[in-house]
Amino acid sequence: MPTYPPEPFRIKVTEPIRLIPPAEREAKLKEAGYNLFAVKAEDIFIDLLTDSGTGAMSQDQWAAVMRGDESYAGARSFHRLKAAVEDIFGFKYFVPTHQGRAAENILSACLVKPGQYVPSNMHFDTTDANIRARGGRPTNLIIDEAFDPANPHPFKGNMDIAKLKAFIEKTGVDKIPFGMVTVTNNAGGGQPVSMENLKAVADVYHSYKIPFFIDAARYAENCFFIKQREPGYESKSVKEIAREMFSLADGMTMSAKKDAIVNIGGLLCMNDDKLFENVKNELILREGFPTYGGLAGRDLDAIAVGLYEGLDESYLEYRLAQTAYLSARINEAGIPTIQPAGGHAVYLDARAVLPHIPQSEFPGQALAVELYREGAIRGVEIGSVMFAYPDPDSGKMIYPKLELLRLAIPRRTYTRSHMDYVADALAKIKSRASSIRGFKFTYAPELLRHFTARFEPL
Repeated sequence: MPTYPPEPFRIKVTEPIRLIPPAEREAKLKEAGYNLFAVKAEDIFIDLLTDSGTGAMSQDQWAAVMRGDESYAGARSFHRLKAAVEDIFGFKYFVPTHQGRAAENILSACLVKPGQYVPSNMHFDTTDANIRARGGRPTNLIIDEAFDPANPHPFKGNMDIAKLKAFIEKTGVDKIPFGMVTVTNNAGGGQPVSMENLKAVADVYHSYKIPFFIDAARYAENCFFIKQREPGYESKSVKEIAREMFSLADGMTMSAKKDAIVNIGGLLCMNDDKLFENVKNELILREGFPTYGGLAGRDLDAIAVGLYEGLDESYLEYRLAQTAYLSARINEAGIPTIQPAGGHAVYLDARAVLPHIPQSEFPGQALAVELYREGAIRGVEIGSVMFAYPDPDSGKMIYPKLELLRLAIPRRTYTRSHMDYVADALAKIKSRASSIRGFKFTYAPELLRHFTARFEPL
């Protein structure tokens, strides 16, 4: 059992939560169409839906909020953020955005044309959808080990270099406006990408003159995994590793709501001056002036502080250990999770827990509903609800290789007793797993359907 380390902070402000009774939970599920996104937060006891914007800001971040300069253009808050972005990431240009999907939208609007392809290790939901919304085709080229939940490979987020080369040769450079890598790989278990692999990916993209962008939402966690697991990096600071990582790329998108530990905000960085001009014009149209990008000045200041706090190694050691502890406790209950434990979340193998439910009946969603039913705990399905799609050529439904329930842990928010409560609830579900049934859609939009879909039990 991994050691649960003492939190490298103490709690100054608390927020009350309440556990509603089982009958009330059942009524809330029906009211929400069995979609946990539609359940009110006040009816959740432990909320592991996402780690995006749900963490606790520090005293220094709240102090920075009070320094916020709300000038429309050229605010001091922007220049404080600019200094932090340049120091940590090293790109020539950047714009703030209201969150990561806005950065993805702007990048896709500027670069993606219908019929083009964007390769990555694994695109997450909003990246995938923003590319598809522009008529593009996101393509996942992760190593095969990523699809084996029990495989202990230390860098299961790695892109398969042979697959990448073959894909570029088959598709043609003219049909690939840019390439990506997601660190850590959210869709495949929060698994890190090694520096060795990042260098190989960069070499391939650049040999074909394809711009390389990193989806950097959880870059600090990825850098700490490199420090822990990759020979030659154990003596380097996380910040040094980050600078090396981003020196390989031509730009990045980032949701600051993760590793910058803020409630709202994002970044879009690049080195190309022509692209920067196009990005600024798109930003003004959709987000705001380039020095605020849809954010208040106080948000810019909170990000500037949070970017450094997210690199603190005592915090990162605690963060990854908390996730590993929850994973191990769930495994003790006989429920398999993706191994090794990722950075920000524990991913349950829903098909292993509910082997009698086919992918067309959404085993991950069934497990998510049952976890709320048991303990008023909210997770999110990462499987056929989120990622199944009709092939644009044949119309045949393409199902993902993994059916997962993700339990994303908000930063600096929950304690060991909360993690134990989650594991105990899952142990009770395991004992009755064979009685759980699947779901069907009663409503689903074309893109990002998991956010607003409605279901009924089968």
